[in-house]
Formats: sequence, C-alpha cells, structure tokens
Amino acid sequence: MSRRSGFTLIELVVVILILGILAAVAAPKMFNTSAKATDNGLRQSLNIIRDAIELYTSQNAGKYPGCVTGTDLQGYLTPYIRGTFPKSPVGTKDSVIKPVSGGTTTSDNTTGWMYNTVTGTFICNCSSATSDGTTYDAL
Repeated sequence: MSRRSGFTLIELVVVILILGILAAVAAPKMFNTSAKATDNGLRQSLNIIRDAIELYTSQNAGKYPGCVTGTDLQGYLTPYIRGTFPKSPVGTKDSVIKPVSGGTTTSDNTTGWMYNTVTGTFICNCSSATSDGTTYDAL
C-alpha cells in the first residue's frame, strides 16, 4: 500500500486566509508610510530653505532677501544651499517661488513655494492636508 504525503485542501485554505488577514492589516500601514515620508521630505526642504534665509539675513544687516520674482530669491540663497533649489514634493511639485509682500502669507496653490518679502516667511504653497491632518502651508 502506498501512502501519499502532502497538504489537504482545508490546510491550504486556512494558510491562504491567514495570509489574507495579514495583508489586510499591513497594507494600510504601508500606504501611510509613504505619506509620512512625503511630509518629512517637505519638512526637511523647508528647514533647509528657512536656514538659508536666516543665514542671508544675518550676513546682510538683518534684511530679508528682497525679490521681485522667485528666481531672484533662488539667486540670493544659492550660496547658502548645497545643490539645486529643492522642489516642493506636494501641490504643483515644482521649485517656483511666488513672492508676496504683505502681513500674512496664505497659500493659493499656484506654485510650489511662497515667500513673504516683508516677514521672511517661507511656506509650501499647498493647502492640502498632511498625513497627520494639518495643512502643508502650516508646516
């Protein structure tokens, strides 16, 4: 008499169900990780640019870089930033800067970045929500 060895159909179904449950639990965590990585990349880019603005200001008698166009600001900050000017990872996803000269800086979602020439405020020009519920322009 020969005896066959192998898995029964019920054993295979149970293993597939367990793998399905594990995948259902792990998938949302993987997708949230991508959003958090984008948020952290944006925070890092903002820190780099804001530090460059502070360095410029400290070396120019406390005056913020004045600019008429966004490329002016990029030119002022080039000596203080290693590499190319960063692109915004959200919104329009470009490195275009919209200069404004007013008391407050409110995003209008038209460019990657926004810079207030009066207050020196530099923000991401995107009002979408981050992974933790705040908006990108509030970072």
